[in-house]
Amino acid sequence: MTQEELDALMGGEIDLDELEEDAVSEESSEVETFEETTEEVAEASSKKDDEPAGYGEETAHHWPLPATDENKMVHQLDDVTKESEEKAGEIFDIIENISNELMEKEEEANITIDTLTSNIELFKTLTQKFPDVAVFSTSLTQNEEALVAAQTIIETMQNSGDEIMNVMDIMQYQDIHRQKIERVINVMRSLAGYMNTLFEGKIDDSKRVSSAQHIVGDTHNDVASADDIEALLAQFGQ
Repeated sequence: MTQEELDALMGGEIDLDELEEDAVSEESSEVETFEETTEEVAEASSKKDDEPAGYGEETAHHWPLPATDENKMVHQLDDVTKESEEKAGEIFDIIENISNELMEKEEEANITIDTLTSNIELFKTLTQKFPDVAVFSTSLTQNEEALVAAQTIIETMQNSGDEIMNVMDIMQYQDIHRQKIERVINVMRSLAGYMNTLFEGKIDDSKRVSSAQHIVGDTHNDVASADDIEALLAQFGQ
């Protein structure tokens, strides 16, 4: 509140209720303006995210992008085939290591099964000869349960080994995909070579005369000037 408003209020010239209503109205207007601005910024940001990097109404006529290493088609496909082959090799190495570890653990589990089987035979004999000794029957039960668990573990490892082999078979399709991409690359390169040969001229581009930018009869009003025509005729005479 300014000094003038305060003096008017003290002199009774301004109603306090009206002043509060004006303040509330002004604050509400500022909130609405802030919300509208926030919505506009969010909408603009959303539209910007939907557009490719560097794309806009001002640059739309520049597309397609210039032929740099980042957007050359064959260059990118070569990178894809190279990287996919490298990653596939890494995956095969990991799968092979897992398969070898499973085979080693399976051999160790088989040794454990042989030991448990011998223990079961021993405790069966001891239980028959000494039926009153509870520890023999208890040990027999424990070894039988351990044998079942070991057999389950071996079965699980064998199933895992089979699944790994299935994964390796599926990964073979990666090589097929690489060959398909390479075939596309070869076709594109052949077409590029054919087009270059088709548009090849007998005169080197550096020795060609420059073309007139505007010629009489064009739909626009900018025609070649007299100086342009004289320069063009001079080039033909060389």
